[in-house]
Amino acid sequence: MAKKITIIGGGNLGTAIAQGLVKSKMAKSTDIIITRRNLTKIEHLKKEGFQLKTNNIEGVKNADLIVLCVQPKQLAALLAEIVSSLSSKQILVSTITGITTEEIAGHLQKKTPIVRAMPNTAIAIGQSMTCLCAKDATSKQLEEIKNLFDGLGQTLVVEERLMKAATVLAASGIAFFMRYVRAATQGGIQMGFDAEEAQLIAAQTAKGAASLLLSRESHPEIEIDKVTTPEGCTIAGLNEMEHQGLSSALIKGIITSFEKINSIKK
Repeated sequence: MAKKITIIGGGNLGTAIAQGLVKSKMAKSTDIIITRRNLTKIEHLKKEGFQLKTNNIEGVKNADLIVLCVQPKQLAALLAEIVSSLSSKQILVSTITGITTEEIAGHLQKKTPIVRAMPNTAIAIGQSMTCLCAKDATSKQLEEIKNLFDGLGQTLVVEERLMKAATVLAASGIAFFMRYVRAATQGGIQMGFDAEEAQLIAAQTAKGAASLLLSRESHPEIEIDKVTTPEGCTIAGLNEMEHQGLSSALIKGIITSFEKINSIKK
């Protein structure tokens, strides 16, 4: 694992990665540099020991691992700025939506190990789902980055052609599941619970459902069958949800997001 880490782009994802690395004890906050043009919104991170800089060149000079967390339209200018300060011993990790490793390599003047990573914001609490692919990186270097992200949740190495789909399913997926929890909370309120109580029940139940699948390597329908009884309330609720288009709405939403990510212009 890299000892010195620089995160370029201290937005929501960049700071989530930084905090997740520290929380999981994969790195010390004092060994992490976070860069951002305006430090006002992340000034509080100084109290946690992170180094904050506005100068990207200073940030990358002594880093073993450089994590790119900027917007797609900012990439070309950023790489032009830092390329002369990069060495072949450093590993570039890109979390930039829709940008391929080939595109990144095209901006560099030297062969540099590149790993493309798509985590989600649950990385801040060590519960991310992160998909990875690589270019010009050795198996050892890829394994190094995989081990790092394994400490922040679960990882899966995929073909690069699947990275946009991974963005929708894992990164956008956080918002999709949050919307379910919110809807379940509203249903709980309508049945008589206080908002805080309803949200706790909905969120913990969602966590339990996901944990059952992960710990047992089970299938959703198997777990559903365990809680549905003949003429019971569960099957009645499930059938009504399907009549209202729950599954088809979710699938359509995911595919719509996928179509959108494929049409985004850089």
